Amino acid sequence: MNGRVVRLAICAPGRVVASQPALVLVLTSHGIVGDRHAGPALIAGPRQKGVARGTVLPNTRQVSLVSREESAQVAHALSLPSLDFTWLAANLELEGIPALTTLPSGHRLVFEGGVRLVLEGENEPCRKVAKVIAAATGVAVQSSFVKAAWGRRGVVAWVETGGTLRPGELVRVETTGRE
Repeated sequence: MNGRVVRLAICAPGRVVASQPALVLVLTSHGIVGDRHAGPALIAGPRQKGVARGTVLPNTRQVSLVSREESAQVAHALSLPSLDFTWLAANLELEGIPALTTLPSGHRLVFEGGVRLVLEGENEPCRKVAKVIAAATGVAVQSSFVKAAWGRRGVVAWVETGGTLRPGELVRVETTGRE
């Protein structure tokens, strides 16, 4: 399965939920340079189910990716004309991989410039993002976003091989062979 990078964004440090558009992303083994999710480790919170809050874990949430096709489905379910990927706090918007969220953990995304990302799992929908969408559109989606986006919000990944990503770059899904 092949796709293409449509747009890029960075999540600046701080409490702002939405990401900001970027022309390129520089990735290292710690994640995206300058992104608030970069780093070799993360502190367990409510998203790390079954792990005590405050536990130090390897950072497998360095990059957030969404599918343009899945975002269109979520927008339709919310009766919105479109859904900007930055409202979802995503770093990469891809097209051509319409079921991105359902790809199993361990699959890799191999970009033509050499960057390799290992998928960790679904980026579960949250109410913080719903508030961003409501503020941007003027449509009250706080009670409907989580249900509409479940299974279509995209995935998180960690950087296996760093490099620079640019819009238009081709990407290939490399399966683990375990599905």
